[in-house]
Amino acid sequence: MGVIYIGDRASGKTHLALELANPQSNYVKVIHPDYQVIKSLLYDQNLQSTKPTEADKSSYDKYLNIHVQLPTGKKEINSDWLDTGGEIWRKYWQEDNQAKWQEFLNTIRQSEGILLILPPYRQLINNHPNPEDFITQKQWCNRFQRWVNFFKYECPKIRHLLLCLNKADLFCNVQQEGNLLGYIPNRSRFNWQQRNEYVYQRYFTPIHPQIRELNQSISGLSVRFFITSIYDRNLLELPWIYLGSFLSK
Repeated sequence: MGVIYIGDRASGKTHLALELANPQSNYVKVIHPDYQVIKSLLYDQNLQSTKPTEADKSSYDKYLNIHVQLPTGKKEINSDWLDTGGEIWRKYWQEDNQAKWQEFLNTIRQSEGILLILPPYRQLINNHPNPEDFITQKQWCNRFQRWVNFFKYECPKIRHLLLCLNKADLFCNVQQEGNLLGYIPNRSRFNWQQRNEYVYQRYFTPIHPQIRELNQSISGLSVRFFITSIYDRNLLELPWIYLGSFLSK
């Protein structure tokens, strides 16, 4: 069993994974595929940006082999990165493509952890020239409810769910937050519980009711909260360091 890397469309999953593979790392290294291979697959040199999810594909996956350096030694994490088009969430598509839908479900249900990447919502953003390009807080909460229902009814046995509010550079000082939350073996400013409480209270307030719903619905579930950005390595690596520390040996 491994980790599933998944998220909303336009949440920045691709750029986040590409930057994670950058050889200039601290405690997290993508061993396979090689950074240049990942870049050739995910980055459009002409557009100078990452390639969007192919709309004509309902679901496809990539594989990441990641090593996390912990005080106790290296921990290996195998991650399936599932990218989905919007159609896969529609009932008619699931009924018309039952084999593909079942394969998608089987992959997620066999995972040891799920890393869910979320975009920021409009009212949170304070560092973007066009905040109206982002969905509203109400739309964001409604979209997250879709994930809640999915986890409740389709993945009732998940144990580790990491919610990553991405593009943190659009709504906070990432260097300041990275210094506060960052991982330094044996001398971090916060422990995992303190980090989690800080991020949960500061950045996930609108979905507190849905989080309570999840925790009440799935016995033994551990939901953890992170902010991530390609512009701060401390924040970028933190979810993977957590997984390396808490997934079964």
